[in-house]
Amino acid sequence: MIGQLIFGVLLIASLLLFFINAKKIYRNIKLGKAVNRFDRPSERIKTMLLVAFGQKKMFKRPIPALLHLFVYVGFCIINIEMLEIVTDGLFGTHRVFSFMGGFYDFLIYSFEILAFLVLTGCVIFFIRRNVLKLKRLNQAELNNWPKTDANLILIAEILLMSAFLLMNAADAKLQSLGDPHYHIAGAFPISSYLMGILPDTASSLVLIERFCWWFHIIGVFAFLNYLVVSKHLHILLAFPNTYFTRLEPKGKFDNMPAVTAEVKVMLDPSLPPPTGEPSRFGVKDALDLTWKNLLDAYTCTECGRCTSACPANITGKLLSPRKIMMDTRDRISEIGKNIDKNGSFQDDGKSLLDTYITREEIWACTSCNACVEQCPVNINPLEIIIGLRQYAVMEESQAPSSINNMFSNLENNGAPWKYAQADRANWTQQ
Repeated sequence: MIGQLIFGVLLIASLLLFFINAKKIYRNIKLGKAVNRFDRPSERIKTMLLVAFGQKKMFKRPIPALLHLFVYVGFCIINIEMLEIVTDGLFGTHRVFSFMGGFYDFLIYSFEILAFLVLTGCVIFFIRRNVLKLKRLNQAELNNWPKTDANLILIAEILLMSAFLLMNAADAKLQSLGDPHYHIAGAFPISSYLMGILPDTASSLVLIERFCWWFHIIGVFAFLNYLVVSKHLHILLAFPNTYFTRLEPKGKFDNMPAVTAEVKVMLDPSLPPPTGEPSRFGVKDALDLTWKNLLDAYTCTECGRCTSACPANITGKLLSPRKIMMDTRDRISEIGKNIDKNGSFQDDGKSLLDTYITREEIWACTSCNACVEQCPVNINPLEIIIGLRQYAVMEESQAPSSINNMFSNLENNGAPWKYAQADRANWTQQ
């Protein structure tokens, strides 16, 4: 009964803590401005099924995609066993679903194969990050905590899968010894190879099995709550993020409604003047972004595919689309903590532009959409970059000299070039 009571307390506490932290993230995302992403539901469902469930864009790089598929499918399916573990923990039973007979054996057999694949995938991922040191996984923005975060989650998954297999090995050996509590149930294609390294006494085997069982379940509870404070939140948010994907062509530029209304009045004075004043042109801080931009930021898994495809980054410029998303997430999280502390947001003298993202970064972007195309979960760093540029130009009249020259030419010559309109066709006379 003591074990059941401890288990029940841990279960309730972990779920409650997860709910509290998840609610804060939801609140932070809702701080963004409104944008309609609820149209065309059939297209959105199709996109989510292909990109999030089907991992479609991951397979542009087949080997890591296959390894990720092992981890993704394996970890999801193995956690089905959590139903049995929770039931056993609450009621003091052991392998309560074993009454399903042959089907139960098939499930445990499948879980073991998948656990081994998850373990293998995580070990390879760990080697790629820390031994082979792939460039996109070891760039400057990942120094310190981001790199530690990635390694912690890989180590946690390796330990959880190892505990799962060792638990099954001890269980299987206890079954073979005829222990009355460990009745014959399950098939163990992987853990059976571990039975030889285990002791032969029942008391030692029970200790190992119980330790691994508790380690596994406490690890799962800890993993659940670690998700909401790490980049691995994408495990949950990839699905809504791909559902709310921008469905328009990637090259389509959205004009600001307030500016469009002003231009229409200038072109047609018979139209009534626009009412109200926009609070701000473009984006200065995270609160100027849409809720979808903020959802993008929380969904980012820092894989770096966007940065590795960015022509500006490839040529040595400061811009990293991954850093744009990480900075946005850090800023909106900071704003959320400000609200928690003060009841409402109090100006802290910081902003997304300048404090987190530099002018050099936003003007290095070529607007090519390579980052958007490469992202496995349809994150759009370009929308944030364009918003920051709009603020710099429209609110502050600050832009690089090359951009200012283009604006002057457009104003004076009706074209980006320095030639007068009357001379624009002179090239035909050459």
